Amino acid sequence: MKITDIKGTVTLNNGVEMPYFGLGVFKAEDGQEVIDSVSFALEAGYRHIDTAAIYQNERGVGQAIRQSEVDRKEIFVTSKVWNSDQGYDSTIKAFHASLVKLDLSYLDLFLVHWPVKGKYKETYRALETLYEEGKIKAIGVSNFLVHHLEDLLSTAKIVPAINQIEYHPYLTQPELINTCFSNGIVPEAWSPLMQGQVTEVAELTQLSQKYYKTEAQLVLRWNLQKGIITIPKSSRKSRILENANIFDFEITAEDMVVIDSLNRNQRIGADPDNFNF
Repeated sequence: MKITDIKGTVTLNNGVEMPYFGLGVFKAEDGQEVIDSVSFALEAGYRHIDTAAIYQNERGVGQAIRQSEVDRKEIFVTSKVWNSDQGYDSTIKAFHASLVKLDLSYLDLFLVHWPVKGKYKETYRALETLYEEGKIKAIGVSNFLVHHLEDLLSTAKIVPAINQIEYHPYLTQPELINTCFSNGIVPEAWSPLMQGQVTEVAELTQLSQKYYKTEAQLVLRWNLQKGIITIPKSSRKSRILENANIFDFEITAEDMVVIDSLNRNQRIGADPDNFNF
């Protein structure tokens, strides 16, 4: 991944260009809060917005995109099918429901949100159909571990372009990352800032001071230098701007190793092998 600026992209396995830096809108309330968040981000140069059906804010995301002066073709929009909608026919229906809420004619990326046992392969088959029909520019998965990917790849016609996973200094999942890259799947980090806990890690604080950056900026830059797409969430304009201020410095190879070494295999979110929602 060549890191240039906030609008820089990574080429997915089907040739689609996806911005490697974006805004996540998890927990952003539908209506003015999410409209403002997306609007602030687009004004600041963000060109990648990540939502999901379960976030219940697709209407606001779509409204902000339509109101923006930025051309729709320049904005990369992701949504995800929720667990209760998984299965072939229900996934097709859920996709169209998301498209109606967003009031967009297509999605750039649609993901299987969690690997629901006994359902995710049929769910993904529905994504393949929607992709082949030209309704989605790229398809992928989220929260898939190595064995989920291996199982899916045994029957999939189309290799997922993305695997969106929990990824941060306390959870680096090297085997999973290697599996993704070796299969042409780009990893994407959710909760890259550990829900704000990066400020409490002494090693990150020490390193951030060396680079005259915040802990968050340091970690987001680390993500990109690892070749991982990152989508920090914030509803505050100041934080949205601050998170994007990561393109004027580079972390040394030695300091990248220091951050890598913080791994504790510690999750903030649910375990993809043991979730009940």
